[in-house]
Amino acid sequence: MSAKSKKWFRFRIATLLAMFLVLFCVLVFRAFHLQIMTGKTYKNLAEKQHNKALQLHPERGIIFDRNGEKLAASILADSVFADPSKIDNVDEAAAQLAAVTGQPKKAIAQQIAKSKNFCWVARMITPAQSEQIKNLKMEGVYLIQEPKRFYPSRELAGQLIGFVGMDSNGLEGLEMRYDSYLRGEPEKIFWGRDARGKKLYLPERSVTGKKDEQLSLVLTLDSRIQHAVESNLKEAVFRTRARGGFIIVMDPRTGEILAMANSPVFNPNAYASATADNKRNKAITDCFDPGSTFKPFLVAAAIEEGVVKESDRFNCENGAYRVANATFHEANRKRHGVLTVREILKYSSNIGSVKISEKLGREKFHDYIKNFGFGQKTNIELPGEISGLLRPWKNWTQVDTSTVAFGQGISVTAIQLVSALSAIANDGVLMQPHIVKKFVDVNGETVREFAPTAVRRVISADTARRMTTMLTNVVGEQGGTGKNAALVNVDVAGKTGTAQKFDFANKRFSSERVRTSFMGFFPAEAPRFVMLVSIDEPQLHKWGGEAAAPVFKSISQQIIRCFEPDIGETPPVQETEINTGSKIRLVSTPAVSPAAQAAATEEEAVVPDFRGMTVRQALKAAQEKGLEMKVTGSGWASSQKPAPGTPLKGNRLCAVSFSTED
Repeated sequence: MSAKSKKWFRFRIATLLAMFLVLFCVLVFRAFHLQIMTGKTYKNLAEKQHNKALQLHPERGIIFDRNGEKLAASILADSVFADPSKIDNVDEAAAQLAAVTGQPKKAIAQQIAKSKNFCWVARMITPAQSEQIKNLKMEGVYLIQEPKRFYPSRELAGQLIGFVGMDSNGLEGLEMRYDSYLRGEPEKIFWGRDARGKKLYLPERSVTGKKDEQLSLVLTLDSRIQHAVESNLKEAVFRTRARGGFIIVMDPRTGEILAMANSPVFNPNAYASATADNKRNKAITDCFDPGSTFKPFLVAAAIEEGVVKESDRFNCENGAYRVANATFHEANRKRHGVLTVREILKYSSNIGSVKISEKLGREKFHDYIKNFGFGQKTNIELPGEISGLLRPWKNWTQVDTSTVAFGQGISVTAIQLVSALSAIANDGVLMQPHIVKKFVDVNGETVREFAPTAVRRVISADTARRMTTMLTNVVGEQGGTGKNAALVNVDVAGKTGTAQKFDFANKRFSSERVRTSFMGFFPAEAPRFVMLVSIDEPQLHKWGGEAAAPVFKSISQQIIRCFEPDIGETPPVQETEINTGSKIRLVSTPAVSPAAQAAATEEEAVVPDFRGMTVRQALKAAQEKGLEMKVTGSGWASSQKPAPGTPLKGNRLCAVSFSTED
């Protein structure tokens, strides 16, 4: 080979090698680009072609009552979906599915026709329907389990708990308020398909989130008390032919809500068929004129400011009293002459309340109303709470001040009213009402616990005790408007109320449409339960003492008997004389037990110091010492005979005088 030929040959070889090197570099770069730079994108595209994914709605945390009773939980229910690409005869498939699910055939056919690879047919069907779907063995129709919210106790606390929609989102009540805490992480199911879309294997679940982030709620609610409240409310609404009503039970020491009931009831399991009105928790979303249940807060303010004492007398004008251009009357056209402050509450005198408000003054009255929590939200952990209506005191006329004194011209919510009364029961300290006790994780471990929160002191402990004594007289004394709420062996402090509803058509208060209420607490000397009973528009028994007070009594008896037996536990009784002013009457007082008598004879018995005790406390102390007691008056023990420390020897009788005076 000539030199020229060799040179040309080497050039061709070099050119081919260069071309090969360039091609190799291009291929390497392309491979790098496909697998490294855009690999994830192409992988996703491939997975979309060969895999189908469906995100399922997450399970939700459980809602428990304070005793661990489940009020809301998630269960697995079958849902039906279809792959339209696998269905040859849409009309026939739609007809078969409609026969099982009860849905319109046309709607199912349209849903299948407009979808490509997936569409829902029916969500959360019954087990019987699920079995029927399986028996159809239809190509392109499948079942998948989804979490469904279930409320085991049906209507129990329905408006308070709320409900969850089809997409597992909380829509009302606690379900909505704590939706982000209750809702867990979603899941996905996957299945493979070949190039023609044929399914290669059955769907499998894959958890895509952290399940341990899901929390459950433990409420302050007691299901036993809630059941007693709801059953008694239902019976009362039926008995009085009322439009509805609500009841709240609260622990005044902590602000914990033990029960909250509305009538008509609401079943969250059937939320779709319920009316909007039935879903509403009216105990926090509706406001109303409180009527005479507002009078204790007026009297408490006046006593706290020192402008009146319990024994102060007011001329109640024989049933008619004119203020500016308005004439005020007593409820039910009663006629009272001169009444003490104590009697004004006992007989629920409107005119007496108006005169007390005149001594207190509108500015001070307004301040105490605000301090008791009216005109502002309580901030209970429930959606929809309103603040009621309290106009600025500068806008009050003389007539406005007078009407507010007996609970008209001001609008309050039930939760405000029961919280304000709890302040009196709690030695003058207002507690923030709350319904959630704590959050727990999936293992039941406490994540966060909510402690009782004191809002502020509204009145002194002394004023609160004096108010308790007067409110106890409303229930316990002859002629008191709340006598139908009285309990055996347990003192009740309370107040009735009957508020006329405003007739907007005729622009006046209606005498036919009223709201009757009773609010109270017990045991009066150491309150543990505060309760508000309100009946809306009763057609029979249109007074608070007739319609609401008996309901309070019935529920309280069940609480004492079933849940708090120690409250009503007393020894056998004997009859003793008690002097209550001008009259002496026989009442039941603890008998001297044989054990106490024996203890008294073994050592020298001396008279205890009863001063400062309530009647109930003194009777208990006397019983422990083996003494009999003669009680005069009411309130706190102010004097006694024999004196404290006196040896009793053979004398087993002690006379103690009680008084509400300072």
